[in-house]
Formats: sequence, C-alpha cells, structure tokens
Amino acid sequence: MTRPVLSFMAGAALLAAAGTPMAAPTFAKIEADFRAHRQESLTKPDGWLAVAGLFWLHDGVLVMGSAAQSDIVLPASAPPKAGILRVQAGAVTFEQVPGVNVTVNGKPATKSVLQPDTAPHPDVLQVGSLMLTIIKRGDRTGVRLRDPDAVTRKNFTGCKWFPPSQAWRIAAKWVAYPEPKKIKITNILGMTDDEPSPGYAEFTIKGKTLRLEPVADDDGSLEFMFKDATSSVTTYAPGRFLDTEKPKDGVVVLDFNQAYNPPCAFTAFATCPLPPKQNTLPIAVEAGEKKYGEHPGGGGR
Repeated sequence: MTRPVLSFMAGAALLAAAGTPMAAPTFAKIEADFRAHRQESLTKPDGWLAVAGLFWLHDGVLVMGSAAQSDIVLPASAPPKAGILRVQAGAVTFEQVPGVNVTVNGKPATKSVLQPDTAPHPDVLQVGSLMLTIIKRGDRTGVRLRDPDAVTRKNFTGCKWFPPSQAWRIAAKWVAYPEPKKIKITNILGMTDDEPSPGYAEFTIKGKTLRLEPVADDDGSLEFMFKDATSSVTTYAPGRFLDTEKPKDGVVVLDFNQAYNPPCAFTAFATCPLPPKQNTLPIAVEAGEKKYGEHPGGGGR
C-alpha cells in the first residue's frame, strides 16, 4: 500500500506520550506542518494532481505520441510519435524512435524493459516534462501519465480541513492477532486482494466502543481505511485514509486530524483501494481532510 504522508509523520505524530494532551502550540504546529506537507505532496510536479491519464494496455505494438491516431495519446507538448511500447504477457518494452529525446530514470532511453510500480524500483519514462510509469493491477497492465501542466494541478484550490482538535487524537488499544490475518481489500476498479492485517485498534468515543482494522507495511507502520457518517456529506464519499506508526506497548495513536483523502478524490486516473466493510464507523468523524470541491473521484479509465 502507498503511504503518501507517513514519512512526515515519523517523529511528529507521536512526539507526546500516547493519550497525553500536548501543549497547545506543539499540537497546533504538528497539525499545521502535516497539512502543509500534505498539500506540498499533492502539488509537486509528479504528485497526484499531475496525473493526467491512465491507459490500459494489450499485447502487441502500441504507439505513443500526440498524434490523434496514437494508441496512447499524449498531450500536445509531446512529439506526434514519441516512442513505441511492445507488450507481451504484461511485460512492457520501450523502443525509441529516431530524433526524439526520451529518458528512463533520467538516462537516455533506447530499448528498455520498464519496471512497473509493483517492482522495488519502478521506472519513470520521461518525454519532455511528461512522466509515464507502468502500473500493474491484478492481471491488468497500464501506463499512468503525469503532466505538470495538468488542469487538475494548475487549477487546484487547496485542501479543506476540519479545525484541529485534540479530542480526535485518540490513544487506541492495540489488539494484535496471533498471526496476521488476510482481509479483503477491493479497489475502485472492482479488483479484490487479500492484504495482511496484524490486528485491530479499539477505542471508545461518543459512548461507542469501536474498532478499525488496518493493513500493514513491511516496517510495521499501519494504514487504516475507513468510512464514517461524514462520508459523502462533508468528506469524500468512498472514505479516507489514516496512517500511523507501528503500535507501542499495546497502544496505537489514531490522530484523525490527519485523516486524508485518497488520490481518487482528485483524479479520475487513480486506482484507489476502498475501506473494508468492517471499517465503517457509525459516528461522524469531524476531523481531518474534507472533500475536495464536487469532484466525485473515479478510477481506472
């Protein structure tokens, strides 16, 4: 799973002991820094707001370029014919055409097998300012296009947030499973994968004892995907994400002030996972990021 903000959280969200109220200036600065980092991540030239296309591939020879008859139609800033992709059983090889300057990971490209986003080191194919990556989703292979001049990036009006409140920074009881269990995570394309969950967080709020089941990263950090009574009202309808560091001494800190929208809230060319049904909370979590405009999300065209 992707952790777009977790690197910032390390050493920040857990500065104070779990469950201990922070000094107001410290708390305010942590939340302000988180929000600034979140917006910076979205708006950078290769951030989610720059995503401008997603093309599903089939076996064969596919032409990329700005010409209308191209198999993969790029923005007008690209050459009419920018290169060729040869696809065989999901493996994608790029072949350069004469006279066109294309790089792979910053080095001149000639003929290269492109590593997808599921590989430890995905390749980035660059044509001018345009960036293309291969993505794997189940048995489907696609090309994701990023364009720093994308309308979604140029017209971005900023994230909207609930006012930060320490009441929504919760020290939850962490209940570890004897062995990680698999939970079903379905993405916006309708594909379902089994993801490892090491346990669940249990907490009481508004008189209700609730639990959330996360998926785990290799370093023990957690990603919670959840819906609540604000979903589709003041927050993004499919749900939000919340990243935490790994539990410590039977406690995991859920700072709902740092709940954020998945990429699908900003672009129709993302393939976001959706919250599992057991992570639907029967309360309104009036904390964290609100929905962005009227964009309905989407996915995987």
